[in-house]
Amino acid sequence: MSTQFETAPNRYVAARDGVKYAYRKLGVPGGTPLVLLQHFTGHMDSWDPAVVNGLARHRTVVIFDNAGIGVSSGRTPDSVEQMAIDAESFIGALELGEVDLLGFSLGGFVAQLMAARGKVPVRRMVSAGSAPQGGEEHLLQVVSAAFATNAQDVRLPLFFTPSEKSQAAGRAFLARATARTKDRDAESGEAIRNAQANAIIAWCADETAEHAVLKRIGQPTLIVHGSKDTMFPVTNAYSMFEQMSDATLIVYPDSAHGAIFQYSETFTSHVETFLSA
Repeated sequence: MSTQFETAPNRYVAARDGVKYAYRKLGVPGGTPLVLLQHFTGHMDSWDPAVVNGLARHRTVVIFDNAGIGVSSGRTPDSVEQMAIDAESFIGALELGEVDLLGFSLGGFVAQLMAARGKVPVRRMVSAGSAPQGGEEHLLQVVSAAFATNAQDVRLPLFFTPSEKSQAAGRAFLARATARTKDRDAESGEAIRNAQANAIIAWCADETAEHAVLKRIGQPTLIVHGSKDTMFPVTNAYSMFEQMSDATLIVYPDSAHGAIFQYSETFTSHVETFLSA
């Protein structure tokens, strides 16, 4: 199972909820599998191969398309709660048992809720570029501004800062992200964008819980954020760190929403150290 991200075959599992989930599994057998939860409109091929392959050097890594995303069946939820329920259904169908979670951006929302709900056994959690319930978000403004730049790829202004160093890292990420040529997921359409945008906005607009989700998370958590993230400002990471009972916070310099792609080697090293502790 030491296949690389670029060649890992698409697999499918049917869950009790009637959804046929697409997934890829790679890395080293044994130990606690690490399940990756994706960002806004993202699918399996939105992951950085350097990140996935780096994480898979010492453990089993599972990436998947949640319900209604990529080549999975079902309907795209418009709430974080339903996304968590669907992810739990996938993990149950694959009979993974106890898992570690890595949630990026919107996937971090889902990971938080899954850890708090306790429907599947979560050992440790990594939250990258994310925000707590009631957190600060500028999703629509940042996405609109990124498209207005007419950049060669919208991910350059969306995920990276304007500095030459960050943009160079962004171009390197784009080159890696196109390395896989077989069985790639199709890009997400308007229906997916609208549903997930509604979920993000509703999650961050809900300030009534007073960090109830975070306070229910007892698992050790690694929080990673970009210092100049405009979509979910770094204040979200500090807020999560303050409210959680067992959290470690790392902020990467001169980095935006795609900090984990800009610092792919550093990030995978930090995650490996954390998960192996």
